[in-house]
Amino acid sequence: MKILLCALEPSADALGAALMKALMDAHRGEMQFIGCGGALTEKQGLKSLFDIAPFSVLGPAAALSLLPRALKAADALADLAAEEKPDAAIFIDSWSFARIAAEKFARKAPDVKRFKYVAPQVWASRPKRAEKAAALFDGVMCLFEFETPLFEAAGARARFVGHPGFQAARDRVIDRTRFRQQYDLGEGPLLAVLPGSRASELKRLGDPFRETVKRAAEAVPELRVVIPAAPSVVADLPEYLTGWPGRPVIVEGDDRPDAFAAADAALAASGTAAAELAIMGTPLVVAYKVDLITEIWARAIFTIRYAALANIAAGREVVPEFLQRRCRADLMAPALIPLLKGGKEREAQLEALREIVRGWTGDARPAAEMAADAVLDWLQA
Repeated sequence: MKILLCALEPSADALGAALMKALMDAHRGEMQFIGCGGALTEKQGLKSLFDIAPFSVLGPAAALSLLPRALKAADALADLAAEEKPDAAIFIDSWSFARIAAEKFARKAPDVKRFKYVAPQVWASRPKRAEKAAALFDGVMCLFEFETPLFEAAGARARFVGHPGFQAARDRVIDRTRFRQQYDLGEGPLLAVLPGSRASELKRLGDPFRETVKRAAEAVPELRVVIPAAPSVVADLPEYLTGWPGRPVIVEGDDRPDAFAAADAALAASGTAAAELAIMGTPLVVAYKVDLITEIWARAIFTIRYAALANIAAGREVVPEFLQRRCRADLMAPALIPLLKGGKEREAQLEALREIVRGWTGDARPAAEMAADAVLDWLQA
């Protein structure tokens, strides 16, 4: 069996690597992978057709500047599919690119089954994408159970496969004392800071995050800081953290989730990591900042009031959010400090989060296994 895989973002690369392993475990015959991916899929045996690093951008302006490169990359993948004739092409996340590529596949390699892994978040914006997904893909794999009816109603074949990051956060068992000793973090208050997985996020959140941590360190004696580093920005962090209080410690790889759980509180860029912190029971403050064009675009297309998934699920601000012009230390620090010190704010957030996250992970098998089953079932059908 030959599978074409397309993973352009670091998170998609991780999903792709896990899916590759699950497919190889589930399929009794020989398997070959072609397409594009990053370091993690490469370890599983995928030789990427091109470098995916330039595609890790955010916002319409950056995406528009990448359009010529994206069109070229989509053509290259479609040509590869026409030549190699894989059994299936799996497009992971990156909806805009996946749509462009799927349209080219429909013309150049129409016999190749096309599957979408990570459904576009039609519940947050642009609900018409469900109809587009139904037209372009032979199957859509959803990370959240509530998504499948939305795509089925639009005529798509959809299946809930679960969110691997959320499952891992749910199942992680750590020794907090051992973790602190391993990284020489002491026994005092510990703050996890997650400034994002893109260079642009580090740049925009750098000053407000640094100043917020400074104010927190002044208010909380012996505060230490741990940075669970996304692989895509780990090389930039030593310079980024210059002048930060709390003697920041960078944690990489498999120890990142341990840093989430060991922390007393977290300051995080809005995204998947913020939801994983909520699942692990770490109270947090969420912030984000984009350029003006992206802000205007987001306000025009999004149908939700909040950015953090916990707040979206609750319909209210359980986790304090500081977006755009409110992403300021004088606002964020007063919300963060009580979470580190303990008290009614901390307990109220933790109590709410326990109820909210219960419906995110379920009791399902590992997400990669469920995704592999969907791919193999659909191919046999």
